[in-house]
Amino acid sequence: MNKKEGNSNKSGGRANSSRPNSNKPKPAMAKRAQGPKKVKPSTKIAEEEAVKNSKKPNQAPKRPKVKDEIRLNKYISNSGVCSRRDADIYIQSGNVKVNGIPVTEMGYMVKPGDVVNFDGAVLTPEKKVYILLNKPKNFTTALDEGQEFRNVLELVKGSTSAKIGPVGRMDKNTTGLLLFTNDTDMIRKFTLPTNKSSKIYQVSLDKNLKFEDLEKIQKGLVLDGHRVFVEEVSYIEGEAKSEIGLKLRSANVKVVRSIFENFSYDVLRIDRVAFAGLTKKNLPRGNWRLLTEQEIINLKNV
Repeated sequence: MNKKEGNSNKSGGRANSSRPNSNKPKPAMAKRAQGPKKVKPSTKIAEEEAVKNSKKPNQAPKRPKVKDEIRLNKYISNSGVCSRRDADIYIQSGNVKVNGIPVTEMGYMVKPGDVVNFDGAVLTPEKKVYILLNKPKNFTTALDEGQEFRNVLELVKGSTSAKIGPVGRMDKNTTGLLLFTNDTDMIRKFTLPTNKSSKIYQVSLDKNLKFEDLEKIQKGLVLDGHRVFVEEVSYIEGEAKSEIGLKLRSANVKVVRSIFENFSYDVLRIDRVAFAGLTKKNLPRGNWRLLTEQEIINLKNV
């Protein structure tokens, strides 16, 4: 066999090869999955504004505040009939009318001259008043102890024409600081068990307090199934060991008495010397004074 024939055979083998022809049309590729289209900044901002400005159920539309306007729930609270939280419930239930029209919108603003009718009665808002009394003995906060002991309201009579009440309770034998106000929100705040404001008491016992009992009180104790946390307890410097200083968060004077009776001591006197940062400084026994603006702010921030 000559070379030409061999070459022709090789070329012929390539020609008859089974390799696919590159000129044949290729199958179409599947389209790649596309992510969400990017929103133009201007469109996104417009959508956010629309959500922000959308009206919520039972909410009054926002508008510029007029001078001397006040929220309806605060107006009701200022009238002394209930707290703001309770006022919201009355508003939602349709028991409040403004100028004869029922209002159920939360955040409704009352303007000067508006007539607010609450559960059938026309309201007149009072200015908030805060009075601090250094209570003497033989006056009580209770209204049902007969003629033998007089009510503490007699001691602040003439201080204001507003309808005020004491913050917490005091029995006839307890003396010291007692706060009065017509601010129902503040009364509720300081009478809740969760309130964390400190009160300081000077307690007089029938005998010296043993050091081991003092240490036990400092660690806290359980009274009637409830844990009582004592912030500080100590002997009063320069006094007998029967004169004790006690700092705790409870505004219930009965708790103070129960702490010492739990260790078989009789409590002779309890005097509250500090209440939520307020003290008896320049306030003689049986006298009262109005709180300063700064003291009111401090109480609200407790």
